[in-house]
Amino acid sequence: MAGCGLLFAAPVIALCAAFIKISSSGSILFRQCRVGQHGKDFTLLKLRTMSVNQNGPMFTAAGDARVTPVGRVLRKTKIDELPGLWNVIRGDMSFVGPRPEVPELVDLKDPRWIESLHTRPGITDPVTLRLRNEESILAEIDDKERFYREVLQPYKLEGYLQFVRERTWKIDLGIITRTLKATVLPYTVPPPTEDELRWSQVESI
Repeated sequence: MAGCGLLFAAPVIALCAAFIKISSSGSILFRQCRVGQHGKDFTLLKLRTMSVNQNGPMFTAAGDARVTPVGRVLRKTKIDELPGLWNVIRGDMSFVGPRPEVPELVDLKDPRWIESLHTRPGITDPVTLRLRNEESILAEIDDKERFYREVLQPYKLEGYLQFVRERTWKIDLGIITRTLKATVLPYTVPPPTEDELRWSQVESI
């Protein structure tokens, strides 16, 4: 399925690659180390959406000056995720599973992370769907790194664990269907509320 998806997506990826190359210097693909199943690192592939050789915060918020004009479109439509199908073919990821994090944000001594990493990470999952507007949320926060670590990351991990514990093939199929629908009609998946994120506990951030 991933191979067929990559084959059908090839013209879109090629067109986007041309725009990326014309509009900014640097490689077409963005490569980043992520933590995979059982804590094994792998290289995640995406289409590059940011200018190269620019320092900045670890987390990207809406309006980040590092994101190129072409990159803004790719990120909004999630087309930048298409090369991730190659990670599925390689066995690094699956279609559905907890989104892989960078090593700096994963605590392999935490039993919750160990449980979450029993399953293969994925391109989409229920938490990722709910947090389609993550960059907009971060744009409202001054201390983005602290907010991510103390609010968003715990929310994600809790959601990952719930998903892993209740997962069935029917649930996976439903998530894939909802993801495809949300790509075309983003409003069909409501974002988490401030109460769900426990925003009130970190008002000083």
